[in-house]
Amino acid sequence: MGWWRAPEQALFVAMKFPLIILLTTLGNALLNSILAPLLGLDITVRQSIHAVLMSFTISSAVLGGFAPLVAFMIWNAPPLTPDDTHMLTYAFIKLAHVLVIAFAGIVGCGRLFQLLTSLANGNRPVARRVMFAWLAGNLFLGSQLCWVLRPFIGTPYLPVQFIRPDVALQGNFYENIFHTFLGLFR
Repeated sequence: MGWWRAPEQALFVAMKFPLIILLTTLGNALLNSILAPLLGLDITVRQSIHAVLMSFTISSAVLGGFAPLVAFMIWNAPPLTPDDTHMLTYAFIKLAHVLVIAFAGIVGCGRLFQLLTSLANGNRPVARRVMFAWLAGNLFLGSQLCWVLRPFIGTPYLPVQFIRPDVALQGNFYENIFHTFLGLFR
């Protein structure tokens, strides 16, 4: 990820993406250990950390499986330039990354639901409530960390920087993805 943009961007991705995963894992494990008892599932912080790590491990394996497909797509993409033609390619690649990561997260959460059902002694409604609360926290925290650190490609018409202090906290992930999606159909 990021190599299509510039070798420096790929190096930054190698530093930022593990940091995003670590911060999302720790933040969600703590949040989840607070939410679960409120929703009827009495688990410890340690059990919450293990559950999140298991889910992220499965998601990581799925992401690893998609790596050759994404690499092939990027390898065959035209070089990144700031003109309108290549901005469409940039939008497509950005949305492809989001879809692959979302799919991997869904697969990881499928297994997480089985674990939560087991921890809830077969009580599926409790496991479902906990699962959706955990998903909301995971989606919000992970996507916003990705927005602030922007590990994947960055802004194609600006020079590569580790963190862009002037725009890191402007806007949000959801707004950007929505506008990118609409931009594909202009």
